[in-house]
Amino acid sequence: MRDIKALCVYCGSSTGSHPAYADAARAFGTRMAEEGIALVYGGGKVGLMGIVADAVLAAGGKAIGVIPRQLMEKEVGHTGLSELQVVETMHERKTRMYELSDAFVALPGGFGTMDEMFEMLTWAQLGLHSYPCAFLDVRGFYRNLSAAMDHMVAEAFVKPVQRDQVWFGEDIDALFDWMRHYESMFTPKWITAASVDSNV
Repeated sequence: MRDIKALCVYCGSSTGSHPAYADAARAFGTRMAEEGIALVYGGGKVGLMGIVADAVLAAGGKAIGVIPRQLMEKEVGHTGLSELQVVETMHERKTRMYELSDAFVALPGGFGTMDEMFEMLTWAQLGLHSYPCAFLDVRGFYRNLSAAMDHMVAEAFVKPVQRDQVWFGEDIDALFDWMRHYESMFTPKWITAASVDSNV
C-alpha cells in the first residue's frame, strides 16, 4: 500500500465547455481532503485549477500552489491557499511540483496540462521516479489520448508495460484504489542494440 501524502493535479485554467468538468474537479478536490492528501498544483485561482483548490480547502484539506512570478503578477494566483510558492520560471514550477508530490493526476486541460503530465510520464519511463500517473477521463475527454498510447505500443515506440502503468478512467474511487496499490515496473534498455548503428 502506497502512502500518498501529496498529490499533484494538472488541469485547465478554464472550466471547459461542459459543467461535468467542474463537477469532477470539485469532487476530486473534496475526496483528496477526505483522504488527508495535500493538493499540489499550479497555484491558479481560475478554471478547474481554482475549483479543485477551493474544494480541497472547503473540505478542510491542504492546498499548495506553485506559480511563476509572471503569472502571479497577472493576478491569476490564488491568494487563499495553505501555501503559495512563487518561482521564476515554468521549468522551476514543474520541478518544484514534482519535488512536493507522491503521485500525478491529470484532469481535463489543454497544452499546459499535457506538457506537465507527459514530462512525468517520460521521467517514469526513464526511471527517474516511480510514482503513479493517471488521467481522470471525464466525459471521455482522454479517450483518444488513451487510444493514441495504445497505437504507440502497437507501433513499437512504447513498451506494453510502460503503457499499462498509466491509468485512465472516470471513477474517482477506482482511481484512488489504483494509486494506493500501484507498483512501478521500470523497464531499462528500451533502446535495443539492434536499433543502434555501430558504425556511427
